[in-house]
Amino acid sequence: MSAIKYPGARRDDSAIDDYHGTKVPDPYSWLEDPDGEETKAFVEAQNKITVPYLEKCAVRKQFQARLKEMWDYPKYGCPFKRGSRYFYYYNTGLQNQSVLYVQDSLDAEAKVFLDPNKFSEDGTVSLRGSAFSEDGEYFAYGISKSGSDWVTIKFMKVAGAEQLPDTLEYVKFSCMSWTHDHKGMFYNRFPEPETKADGTETTANLHQKLYYHVIGTDQSKDVLCGEFPDHPKWMPGAEVSDDGRYVILAIREGCDPVNRLYYCDLQTVEHKVTGVLPWVKVADNFDAEYEYIANEGTVFTFKTNLNAPSYKLINIDFSKPEMDQWTDLVPESETDVMEWSACVNEDKLVLCYLHDVKTELYLHELKTGKRVTTFPLDIGSVVGYSGRKKDLEIFYQFMSFLTPGVIYHCDLTKDKLEPTVFRQIKVKDFDPSGFQTDQVFFTSKDGTKVPMFIVYKKGIPMDGSHPVLLYGYGGFNISITPSFSVSRIVFMLHLGGILAVPNIRGGGEYGEIWHKAGTKEKKQNVFDDFQCAAEYLIENKYTSAAKITINGGSNGGLLVGACVNQRPDLFGCAVSQVPVMDMLRFHKFTIGHAWTTDFGCSDDKEGFDYLIKYSPLHNIKKPTDSVVQYPAILLLTGDHDDRVVPLHSLKFMAQLQHTMGSDPQQTNPLFIRVDTKSGHGFGKPTAKVIEETSDIYAFIAENVKLEWRDK
Repeated sequence: MSAIKYPGARRDDSAIDDYHGTKVPDPYSWLEDPDGEETKAFVEAQNKITVPYLEKCAVRKQFQARLKEMWDYPKYGCPFKRGSRYFYYYNTGLQNQSVLYVQDSLDAEAKVFLDPNKFSEDGTVSLRGSAFSEDGEYFAYGISKSGSDWVTIKFMKVAGAEQLPDTLEYVKFSCMSWTHDHKGMFYNRFPEPETKADGTETTANLHQKLYYHVIGTDQSKDVLCGEFPDHPKWMPGAEVSDDGRYVILAIREGCDPVNRLYYCDLQTVEHKVTGVLPWVKVADNFDAEYEYIANEGTVFTFKTNLNAPSYKLINIDFSKPEMDQWTDLVPESETDVMEWSACVNEDKLVLCYLHDVKTELYLHELKTGKRVTTFPLDIGSVVGYSGRKKDLEIFYQFMSFLTPGVIYHCDLTKDKLEPTVFRQIKVKDFDPSGFQTDQVFFTSKDGTKVPMFIVYKKGIPMDGSHPVLLYGYGGFNISITPSFSVSRIVFMLHLGGILAVPNIRGGGEYGEIWHKAGTKEKKQNVFDDFQCAAEYLIENKYTSAAKITINGGSNGGLLVGACVNQRPDLFGCAVSQVPVMDMLRFHKFTIGHAWTTDFGCSDDKEGFDYLIKYSPLHNIKKPTDSVVQYPAILLLTGDHDDRVVPLHSLKFMAQLQHTMGSDPQQTNPLFIRVDTKSGHGFGKPTAKVIEETSDIYAFIAENVKLEWRDK
């Protein structure tokens, strides 16, 4: 028998689903009820074995103490101007939530404008989304409890930071855009749920609608501006144009970078929003993405991937909106992906590109699209930006694996554009010069070249002895660019670790072609890329299989789940956070239906055929080689995760413990940690993050046999 006694879980052998003639058992379907007494007992029994194990891990106390010490550094966001005032987010170091400050000028004294730490005692109520009125005199902000995607919108008068009584409920995945008369704001809400809506429920989120709220009125009086009852999955987001005359409506159906494009000229309704707006359809299909950047009168500039998988800027004249009249303003680059664009100083465009996963920043002319200048950057990522059409200056924040943050300021009214350092963020007792970052390109199973960042302490011998944290995501067009992480620094500094981040397919690192190469029937490419990254690290003597920990969250948690099933021999440890594990039923819960654009869907025979091949829940099996066991596994989820509901993790762990738990070969632990008052990760208080991260690295150190080093 294995050394660990796992709690048993009832198997319901009568629970069998029929997919297009194929019978698939679902013995733990009862775990899909978050409120069931049996589910609660299962969670409690799992935590009872996991928590004491984590607390006893040898390096946990040292790791947590050092992590807390290093985490305690000041964190700033880019200043942004609204009306006549400047605002910025600031965290002194260990505050649970960052605080919003206001100042009359960049040199004036900064005062607290809104402190989310006062929302709750334990920091589990966070700020989620905000929008100032055009004159900067009103402020709308969203509040999320326990990490749930549900948001309550509140309002303030900026002068005197006065709270207003207006409250908007049943809000989730919402736009927030004010009309320029400062009287009200467009936002999205769902119909009032039949059951609860606190983030612990699993019911599907359908029929989102667009509303307009007038300041000083009750939510029941809000004006319905757009609804699509025949299309329950549509999500209509509104944005008021820079000149205040138009409302741009971008309708999405899933997570693909595509949207329908409608608009309303508010002059046609005399700038009064009294009912469903007379929407004019510009692009009434899901063929491409159209993101509003700026407009001069009726000529609108959009960022699009229409016939441009690496994105470009186009102009559409709303007075002659036919597609054959559209023109390219900034053509697609042959080598780089356009990440975002913003209009500033009335007639300039800031363009941010990704070149081999490294950020490049440029200034162009709005009128001609011509490049004016390049902003110098080290190798890393631009993680923050502020500057709108009416602003004469920009701020942008740079970060890398070894740079916690530098905020630059550039005055665009000067003849010579010279960005200056506005703020340099420093971590005490950390010298980045002792580390190095390499970018390598390895070959995947099908011959594709895949980039990978490797970060490590300078001068270590490449003898295959080092522990590696291999982190991946690979989905939803999301690019994993260099970012600073204190916990990873502690791992490298005190546990002798190496960080490896491969930019596997499914992400947006090389545009829509790279994204599509890791979706639906091609999803296996993502797992192959990740496994080939591990093999590259072994072949090149960074590490050995027993010393590799794989880690990912959400879609990256699915990556970890699929890879431990496919290659249990290739990793010593696996940490899967808030993962998607049941690929046959994910679309039935909360917002899961939106992910079918990346994953496909088991309702279709073709979708079922490729999903069943890798779905982590359905591919747990004893390794054929009798000396191979599953790596040490830690799953982490939260009771208020209404993005990827906890049932994915619960069912996977029940099945894994059932299959491997009593196998004498399986000496590596198979654990799940279920946190309370915790969601998918957004807005998680610092104290909880430090606690969870300490658990993760203590588990890794225990299972790949690492000892603490003071330096």
